[in-house]
Amino acid sequence: MTLKVLVVDDSAFFRRRIVEILDADIGIKVVGTAANGQEAVDLARCLDPDVVTMDIEMPVMDGITAVRRIMTDSPRPILMFSTLTTDGAKATLDALDAGAMDFLPKRFSDMASDEEGAKMLLRRRVRALARGRRAPPARSEPASARAPLHETAPTIRHTPPQTARPAPSPESLRSARALLIGTSTGGPVALQEVLKPLPATFPLPIVLVQHMPASFTPAFAERLNNLCQIEVREAGDGDVLRPGLALLAPGGRQLLLEGGSQTRVRLAESPPGTIYKPSVDITFNSAVQALRAQVLAVVLTGMGADGREGVRALKAQGAQVWAQDAASSVVFGMPAAVIEAGLADQVFSLKDFAPALIKGLC
Repeated sequence: MTLKVLVVDDSAFFRRRIVEILDADIGIKVVGTAANGQEAVDLARCLDPDVVTMDIEMPVMDGITAVRRIMTDSPRPILMFSTLTTDGAKATLDALDAGAMDFLPKRFSDMASDEEGAKMLLRRRVRALARGRRAPPARSEPASARAPLHETAPTIRHTPPQTARPAPSPESLRSARALLIGTSTGGPVALQEVLKPLPATFPLPIVLVQHMPASFTPAFAERLNNLCQIEVREAGDGDVLRPGLALLAPGGRQLLLEGGSQTRVRLAESPPGTIYKPSVDITFNSAVQALRAQVLAVVLTGMGADGREGVRALKAQGAQVWAQDAASSVVFGMPAAVIEAGLADQVFSLKDFAPALIKGLC
């Protein structure tokens, strides 16, 4: 079935470019274009697109207001185009709070190293978000009942119902020395839901790895810090892990954990060929030695399979692993990879992570 897309931007040149890229895919059809937010709201209602691509700064009605209106009147996946600036980061985070599901840089050279790669990335994001809308609601099932994942391309997976598992006992978390959380698409909103309820006295240090550009992570850390009772900030080289502090991996670099009398953060450049900067796998793997795998590793919504191999290494040393379920994930790729590999001890809906953490650790 052909996926229907509405393209929204006040630049006629940019609209034409996006239309050409998407229509070149035989599985995607641009059914309309809009030059401002009000047109977008009206066309979303009458054209019923599977995905809307949305600019932020437009006349008549801005993109953030348009997102809010669309998600109220006729909800559907919205992909934002953003400038990689501090102001662009704040506006994009506002759009995600308003209901947008994902974002891409507006400048194609910021998406990928070549134009064809950028075009492919845009089509993949649109297809993945569209599948999320079209698939029926579902819940995760026990990892042991399913075959391993082999595909690492961005995907949304929906699974048969899950047999209920008992809530984690405090004893199962007693040895944990840190909470590690990895996520991608849908992560900014998911992290807010998980972290906001945690008390300032939360007993573990927290390390957050969110796929995000370097210009976005300072603004995102500041936003989380303003929303949460715990302290949240972008990680710096040499930072010491301590209870009640969440450190966010800086975009464009890799966050490594280094053991010793105190566990510290080391920031590093990415090895050649690394796709994700920061990478959940790289951070999680570093915790095997630094924390002797005495961690609770959590994998939330996201495309692809980043985190699976890091979780595998942690799990081999006895770490606890939690994953988000299909029904509450924006994109059930990263958590599905963990679940289908048989690595998840618990599978939770997004709303249940914070209560489980508080019950098990506080």
